Amino acid sequence: MALRASTRLFRQPLMSSMLKIRVVASIDEIDGAAWDACANPDGVALVEARGGTEERFNPFLTHAFLRALERSRSVGGRTGWTPAHVVVESADTLVAAAPTYVKAHSLGEYVFDHAWADTYHRVGLDYYPKILVAVPFTPVTGRRLLVAPGGGAAARDALVAGLRKWREKIDASSIHVTFPTRGEWDDLRRAGFLQRTGQQFHFVNRGYTDFEAFLADLAARKRKIIRRERKDALTGGIEIELLSGAAIGEAHWDAFFSFYMDTGSRKWGRPYLTRAFFSEIGASMAEHILLVVAKRAGRMIAGALNFIGKDALYGRYWGAVEEHPFLHFEVCYYQAIEYAIAHKLVRVEAGAQGEHKLARGYAAVPTYSAHEIADPRFARAIDAFLAEERRAVDEALEEYAELAPFKKG
Repeated sequence: MALRASTRLFRQPLMSSMLKIRVVASIDEIDGAAWDACANPDGVALVEARGGTEERFNPFLTHAFLRALERSRSVGGRTGWTPAHVVVESADTLVAAAPTYVKAHSLGEYVFDHAWADTYHRVGLDYYPKILVAVPFTPVTGRRLLVAPGGGAAARDALVAGLRKWREKIDASSIHVTFPTRGEWDDLRRAGFLQRTGQQFHFVNRGYTDFEAFLADLAARKRKIIRRERKDALTGGIEIELLSGAAIGEAHWDAFFSFYMDTGSRKWGRPYLTRAFFSEIGASMAEHILLVVAKRAGRMIAGALNFIGKDALYGRYWGAVEEHPFLHFEVCYYQAIEYAIAHKLVRVEAGAQGEHKLARGYAAVPTYSAHEIADPRFARAIDAFLAEERRAVDEALEEYAELAPFKKG
């Protein structure tokens, strides 16, 4: 599907003024400062929520990150991710926005609805296109209904109304909001969306002074295992280098892209990001990037790409062109923990899945998604399934808590 220009959906009254709701085909149509004022408003307090916190600054919601995806053609074109951002304006001032895509498949989402699509197909109905509010290829919790300070519930409700109007206009089967905050998840439930939960593994910084203080919090056996893994990972003359800002050059991105392609080809066959994406973020977001590189004999052999928030470090991509025992754990997990402790970050989010993270000091936490299914018959069936799934996730989280490597009591 091609959305060639901004599409006005409707106007909605707001007391004495009117809110204009429209869909734009590219984030370049929106002023970067105006978008960022909605996405990461200054002074947002650290809000405690079940399973995590609301970020004061989330790099994936920035205009620069979403623009890099579009300009590098990682989304758009024939990727099955058509940008269709819903925005709300008052007197031509942006007051709310939602990073929105029309999807022709369910790849790259990390909230799996393939069975729903298959059931639709089996009864002769089209599940695609569907509407997705998310950050592409990024299973990181963050705000999805981006309301500027002062916009309030009216602007948020206008976004939801705009999503529904857009679904009707393109005859999409459904609306999906993935990895929202817990507060947004509750708001969407009140708006009639179905609720889904999942799980990830995060390192939580308990005010540790250094990595040794973190290890002291673990059971003795787990502590010994981690020390051995870190030592073994650096055998054979392997060295670790941490790079950020102007220290990251195109040669680093060339090497890292080869790591990324190798991992992608082995795991799912077709990596989502283009080489140009890494140059784009290197040019516009370097101060929010931590690149952990492993070298042997001066040659880069492995690396992990992290993004830096004000409260969290986000591990996103890893790859290697040489196999070395425990190098993955060192580059992706232990270096991230050390960095978070040194910079007093609240936590490390190391991406989707991975029960092996539990033994390395990462704790299981819930994630959320909200779904509106247009067909009432399917909505009822999916709602019943999600109720059972939520109970299963709650049970799994309790079991993981018992398996945590920390000292008992």
